[in-house]
Amino acid sequence: MTNYLEDYAIGQTFGSGTARVEADRMTSFATEFDPQPFHLSDQGARNTIFGALAASGWHTAAITMRLLVDGELKPAGGVVGLGFDELRWPKPVRPGDELRVQSEILEVRPSKSRADQGLIKVRSTTLNQAGEAVQITVGNLLVRRRGTPA
Repeated sequence: MTNYLEDYAIGQTFGSGTARVEADRMTSFATEFDPQPFHLSDQGARNTIFGALAASGWHTAAITMRLLVDGELKPAGGVVGLGFDELRWPKPVRPGDELRVQSEILEVRPSKSRADQGLIKVRSTTLNQAGEAVQITVGNLLVRRRGTPA
């Protein structure tokens, strides 16, 4: 189901499916985009604050994006971000972690300059299998209004 601006209300929550994080995908991502020792191997991470292999925060963000696109939020026009007010990684993601996203609507407002769209402010918390937050974002998404062309 697609949700238009009028379908969102402050306090609504939306979930996602899950994604398992595999070590080989973590190191592949890091090799290409964030080649720091603690993202590349357990040995490279051993004497760092992580102590063992940890996913790049940007890999966690990419997994979160996939979970949002496939999840329940479903804004009309797609998950079109206008920017973040907050982005935090309170806990590292480890090989074998099973991630899911919970999103809460914080604000809904029509555009002042474009009658066909509006903005929702969404807090999305990415959780591991133990229910611990591994990423928290507060983002602003552009959403079409009902009855407007794609």
